[in-house]
Formats: sequence, structure tokens, C-alpha cells
Amino acid sequence: MAIVRRRVESGGFILFLALVTIGLTLVVSSFVGALLWAALAALLFQPLFQRLLRWRPGQRNLAAALSLLIITVAVVIPALVIASMVVEQAAGVYTQLRSGQINFATYFEQVHSALPQRMQHAIDSAGFGSFERAQARVSQAVGASASVLARSALSIGANAAAFLLAFGVGLYVTYFLLRDGDRLGPAIVRSLPLERDVAWRLANKFTAVVRATIKGSGVVALVQGALGAITFWIVGLPAALLWGVVMAIAALLPAIGPAIIWTPVAIYLLATGAIWQGVVVIASGVLVIGLADNILRPVLVGRDTGIPDWLVLVTTLGGIDLMGLSGIVVGPLAGALFITAWSILTEQRTAQAATDEEKSTA
Repeated sequence: MAIVRRRVESGGFILFLALVTIGLTLVVSSFVGALLWAALAALLFQPLFQRLLRWRPGQRNLAAALSLLIITVAVVIPALVIASMVVEQAAGVYTQLRSGQINFATYFEQVHSALPQRMQHAIDSAGFGSFERAQARVSQAVGASASVLARSALSIGANAAAFLLAFGVGLYVTYFLLRDGDRLGPAIVRSLPLERDVAWRLANKFTAVVRATIKGSGVVALVQGALGAITFWIVGLPAALLWGVVMAIAALLPAIGPAIIWTPVAIYLLATGAIWQGVVVIASGVLVIGLADNILRPVLVGRDTGIPDWLVLVTTLGGIDLMGLSGIVVGPLAGALFITAWSILTEQRTAQAATDEEKSTA
């Protein structure tokens, strides 16, 4: 009777724990993105906090405040400045699209005319050969993009207060996660309903993937985007910063990378007679932008994160589609934890099978 009572009480407590967890998730759902990035920032800058804490032992509040100040000055403010410049350039490009100053159908016709005859025939057979067809398809795509831009502009104005609130919450939570993160992390791992070794392996994989994605892929993508923006500015392309940001986003995707941006630009420049500009873009893309990943990634984090490139690509795209910018980290993280969890299960079953075989032999 006592055993049944304990089981009922244990089941009731687990049910209560699940309900309050779901309730808390619903309450803070409006700030999920802010809380996620606060946790990622605290995890990434925890070594900085520990270094400042060694400088001023015992003064955890001061070390956390100084860490948050450094993050704000070195990361947040430059990001906001760049974002405002990108929005300004995007608005200019949108205005030029609406006024007809930028006409992608005309650019396509120029490139099409400069191609060899065989390539022209191949493009013609695909339905893109004539100016009218290209203009119709490009106009359709631009029209859809214009409506998306208009809706985004309206939502930005309507949600400015919500963004500022979430931004403030994120900074506030980051302070406490920096100050108490080295205590909260082990406490959370110990509270997980998992075997101790399994919980620590999953926690270590979580930390490794987050740092690899942000410190490695994120920094490399920013460097490649900056190099692309500088290259486009040198050759005189309009909205160079905007296209540099697009290149940085493309650099997050393995097997695609920044070449998907600079290659069409180089083709257009060469086809329209801008020879030295096209050569500069190709040389920069191959020798500078392309080599930045090979040089910086091993220095920043190393290459072995345990995730195949194809899975990184799929999970990154799926994460962006599901969660927006946060999906850049959440997608690969979900893939890495999936692989780690199944690897642990395989190891446990293999060990259990070996133990059963020994028992049967004995």
C-alpha cells in the first residue's frame, strides 16, 4: 500500500512539474528569443567574466557589469549601427526598384547577350531566353519581394516598443546569467532526469555546438561579409553594405557559402564589359573571401563539431524558417543533440548486449 502511495505521489509531482513548466513557457513565450540570445551571450562570454572575476576576486556583480558593458560597446552598439545602415541601403534599393532605376530584367538581357551561343540556347530552352519572359518572371519575384518589404516595414514600426522591451529584458537577463552562470549550469545538469554521464555529455555537446556556431561560423561569416562589402565598394557597386550582409548570411550555409553572391556579380560585371571590376571580384572571392574560412575557423574553434555538413545545411535552413535569426543556432544545436543522443543510446545498447553475452557464456 505504501509503495502504491509513493508511486501516486511521485506521478502527481511529475504531472505538477510538467504543468508548471508548460505554464512558465507560455508566460515567457513573448521573450523566448531574448532569453535564448541572453543565454547564448552568457555562455559565449563566460570566459571573459571569469577573467574579470580573477582580476577582482569576490566582486561578482562588478565583473558581470563590466562584462555586460564590454558586450554592449564591442558587439551591441556596432550591430545596431550596421543594422541601421543596412536598413537605409535596403530602403534605397527598394525605392530604385519601384522607380525602375534598377531593372533586373535588363541586367539579365545584357548577361544573356554576352554568353556563348550554346549557353544561350540552353537558357532559352529553360524558358528564360527572351527579354519579355525574363521581365515577367523577375517582375513577379520583385513584386512579391516588395510586398514582403512593405509588410516588414509596417511591422517594424508597430513592434518597435516590443523590440525595445525584449532587448532590455535580454540585457538584464544576460547580466544575471553571466554572474551566476557557472553555478546555474551544473545545477541544471544535476536536475535533469538523466544518468549523470549522459547529462554531462549532452551539456558538453550543447556548449561545443553553441560556441562553434557563434564563435566559429558566426565570426567567419561576419568577416567574409565584411570582405565582400569592401570588395563591392572597391568596384563601385551600389548598396555594398547590404550585399555584404547578404553574403554573411549565405556564408553560414555550408556547400553554398558566399560564392552564391559574388559569382553572379562577377559574371554580370564581365558580361557588361567591366573587366577589371569582374576580375577583382573573382580574385577577392577566391583568394580572400574563400580562404578566410580555412584560416579563421581552425583558429577560433576547430573543425570537429561532430555534425556532417549536409546536416548543418538542412538544420540551419530549417531553423531559420522556423525561428528566424535564432534558428541559425537552434537548428544545428538540435541536429548535434540528436546525433549525440542516438550515439549514447547505441553505446548503451552495445554495452548491454556485451554484458548479456558474457552472462550467457558464463
